[in-house]
Amino acid sequence: MSIPEPVARRTQPNADSAAEDYLKTIYHHTEWQSAPVTPSVLAATMGVAPSSVTEMAKKLSAAGLVNYEPYKPLTLTPEGTARARGVIRRHRLIETWLVDEMGYDWHEVHDEAEVLEHSISDRLLDAIDSRLGHPTRDPHGDPIPSADGSVENSPALLLSQAAVGTSGMVVRISDRDPSLLLSLAAAGIRPSTTLSVVSRDASAGFIVRVAGASDSDAGGGPLVPVSASGGSSIWISAPA
Repeated sequence: MSIPEPVARRTQPNADSAAEDYLKTIYHHTEWQSAPVTPSVLAATMGVAPSSVTEMAKKLSAAGLVNYEPYKPLTLTPEGTARARGVIRRHRLIETWLVDEMGYDWHEVHDEAEVLEHSISDRLLDAIDSRLGHPTRDPHGDPIPSADGSVENSPALLLSQAAVGTSGMVVRISDRDPSLLLSLAAAGIRPSTTLSVVSRDASAGFIVRVAGASDSDAGGGPLVPVSASGGSSIWISAPA
């Protein structure tokens, strides 16, 4: 006689979690830039077949969560946006909890949060939020939606688009590349760090000056090379 696996240990995605992953990915695509997400881009981002995207897009459209027309970009309906923000709130609160309370480093938390975001209860999520003091940003600088779905976002400029001489505080760093997060942390670059662009080369990358703890601006800190990939992963506060 086989013994069923305990529910708490099951990690296979169900239909709801798969739908939530699509909603979250569509939302995240335009969170920091305005180009809409096409079905082909969504398929590449999620690592699934284009036919799978089409099938799910039709289901989400029928549920009133996605605006879908063949061969056109996908957009979220107001209800879809609310659902996506709910999942993102879970993900980013979990990431913050893992770093602040559980001893994880910021490059280790994304995959853990991907699993936990679909299984954690609302009661536990609220307790984590309260325990952490209701944070508004996760360890990578991404805004954490509030319980009512509102989001506070600040104007930001991608480092790859910043001219030489531009200075600003790091607002957000993409968590897509753990090795990049490790190298940036070793160089003292995290959200809230102040940077100044000293030189730039579209293919070779950038040289930035990093403000030290005792510096009032980025003028007196060390020079740090940032790869071209890093330049497309770091957002700084937009100049006034």
